[in-house]
Amino acid sequence: MTKILVADDEADLEILIKQKFRQKIREQYYEFVFAINGKDALEKLQQHPDVAIVLSDINMPEMDGLTLLSRINESSPLVKSVIVSAYGDMDNIRTAMNRGAFDFITKPINFDDLTVTMEKTIRHVTQLKETLQAIKENNILKMYVDETVLNFMGSREYESSIMANETVQATVAFIDICGFTAISENESADTVVKLLNNYFDVIVKQIIDQGGYIDKFIGDAVMAVFKGDYHLDRALDACLAVRQQVNELPVTVSAYKPLVSIGINSGEMISGNIGSATLRRLDYTVIGDVVNTAQRLQSAAAPGQIVINQDAYDQIKASFQCVAIGEVALKNKANPVSIYEVLD
Repeated sequence: MTKILVADDEADLEILIKQKFRQKIREQYYEFVFAINGKDALEKLQQHPDVAIVLSDINMPEMDGLTLLSRINESSPLVKSVIVSAYGDMDNIRTAMNRGAFDFITKPINFDDLTVTMEKTIRHVTQLKETLQAIKENNILKMYVDETVLNFMGSREYESSIMANETVQATVAFIDICGFTAISENESADTVVKLLNNYFDVIVKQIIDQGGYIDKFIGDAVMAVFKGDYHLDRALDACLAVRQQVNELPVTVSAYKPLVSIGINSGEMISGNIGSATLRRLDYTVIGDVVNTAQRLQSAAAPGQIVINQDAYDQIKASFQCVAIGEVALKNKANPVSIYEVLD
């Protein structure tokens, strides 16, 4: 849905627009916001920051349309304006264009022409936003990736290498922030995202400190992978540190006290780029039964628990303090699985 601000002191125009675009309004294709002059329009823009385009008259009390144009360019550069005025002389057109108007329509309004102009303006605003997003993502990438790597990413060698797959011995940990869904249902989006990112920062630091890497963020959970020497031991050390750090975090909004439930599994898995080469959306990840089982173990873990299966326990029991939980039925497993909680 596109939100459009109409600034005009003629009350009849609001009625006319609502009549002419009633089907588009009913289908939630357009949403119109109305202002009686330039001053009112600026206030409405503050109240509706998601406005995409402005349709503005020139001759209005308190603040005219040409002054409004200048103010919009200063405060909301992504919002594009179309002048809709009876003053169609070249001087007004040139002044409007010089102050940033995207187009100019004269009164009485030809609504077919207005519709075409609105759609053209909306497409332009959409392209601007997509371009800015691409620039933003590219700048973020440059912050974290060396220039040599970026150059390599543009080469044919890179295109071939990203499709390479291999079988690896590794450990996977699924770390879920327990009960966080309740926060997302009761708090603002901004509060939820900032809080979740803070928790993720705590988790990620411990994983990186033990030589692991983040495979992906899945909602309010983290999937981490550890490869190389003592990968299972390092994964356990990282998860023990995660649990301790999270347990020490304070109670936050909605009286929420963060805890994690963790499932860990180790063994052979396939590592490669999964996704669509056509869309250029590939996710370098690990897949296989070991990965699936790690996620099932996390589901079986209570808040504050780190859970492993019998095979992992047999490998680390001399180095870590564990306690048997018992047998549980895991999805897609024919027989019950013995699981253990890692204490220290």
